[in-house]
Amino acid sequence: MPVVPNLCRRFLATSFRTMATGVYSAAYVTCPSTEVAEKLAMGIVQNRLAACVNIIPQITSVFEWEGKIEKESELLLMIKTQTDKVNDLTTYVQNNHPYDVTEVISFPIENGNPPYLNWIGETLKKKIVSDQ
Repeated sequence: MPVVPNLCRRFLATSFRTMATGVYSAAYVTCPSTEVAEKLAMGIVQNRLAACVNIIPQITSVFEWEGKIEKESELLLMIKTQTDKVNDLTTYVQNNHPYDVTEVISFPIENGNPPYLNWIGETLKKKIVSDQ
């Protein structure tokens, strides 16, 4: 008897994984300060471009810029959204970020906790939140 429920559970997990692949994405954006990070995060969520933005402090970025190797302290935004919103998210960041070249890197979420992924989708269906 226990074999049947286990098979059903595996089938449902596999079906959900296949259905969810590519529907949701995570994106990374670097920021120069807490103020910029918080302003971007609030705007992104208020405009329903993402369901959640984590602000990760104290990262160090090493990169080449204008012919020189640079090292800067930054913050990282980890953004959870729907894949079909990534282009609008990128445009929003470009229009509201102080950097000349903004980092917006996204990748599809291939698997995850189904209730959390459903929450992302349900949250992004709601009306845009006005400024508080």
